[in-house]
Amino acid sequence: MDSGNPQAMRKKDPPLTTSIVTWLKQQITGGQLEPGAKLPSEKQLCEQFGVSRSVVREAVSELKSEGLVNAQQGRGVFVCERGSRRAFTLATTALDDREGIAYIIELLVALESAAARLAAVRHTVPDDIRRIKRALIGMEYAIVNNQPGDEQDYEFHQAIADATKNPHFIALNEYLEQHIRRLIRQARTNTVTHHHDLVEAVQQEHHAIYKAIEAHDGEAAAQAAETHLRNAARRLNIYLKA
Repeated sequence: MDSGNPQAMRKKDPPLTTSIVTWLKQQITGGQLEPGAKLPSEKQLCEQFGVSRSVVREAVSELKSEGLVNAQQGRGVFVCERGSRRAFTLATTALDDREGIAYIIELLVALESAAARLAAVRHTVPDDIRRIKRALIGMEYAIVNNQPGDEQDYEFHQAIADATKNPHFIALNEYLEQHIRRLIRQARTNTVTHHHDLVEAVQQEHHAIYKAIEAHDGEAAAQAAETHLRNAARRLNIYLKA
């Protein structure tokens, strides 16, 4: 799991709501805005971030959808009590946030190692292995044609999650794909263009995961998944320096 072009990503301006959402989340998680506290008014946020009321409302709406805040008619917007928050979410992390990336890798190591172990132990039908192998072959085809293979990489990890037979792993994999796995995948184009020598190493790591799962070797599968992610973290540092 490596991917995209970080230089291209940096050139794209983030949504106007991003800075407001990020700041408010930091205030909430850092304790500056405690449960039950009232958020700054729309007018205050407009002045602080130099945006329109519609942008502020969109940012607050995002926090509402995540269960972090709630609006009280005529009173304002308040931080939800911790026990009442409805959704698990991950804060937005940038490629140049090295501490944030380290935390993401730490989380992925724990989750993907467990998923690989369960997939190795629990896969029961030929189609489980066929789907993982099909994605593996798809990535090899992409390498030959100097393509990123992002879709095949996603299919590889989703097929492993499916093979766990655990619906929560399956759903969580889809969430991670949308929110954090893309950070690693953003380096794939850079790898193909500037570090083609590393592409084959990435594929060998994927192959090791597949062989261990195919052999029903849970410990080897977990170790192969952990090795892949830790190597991905090291490669990410190389990509960011390119």
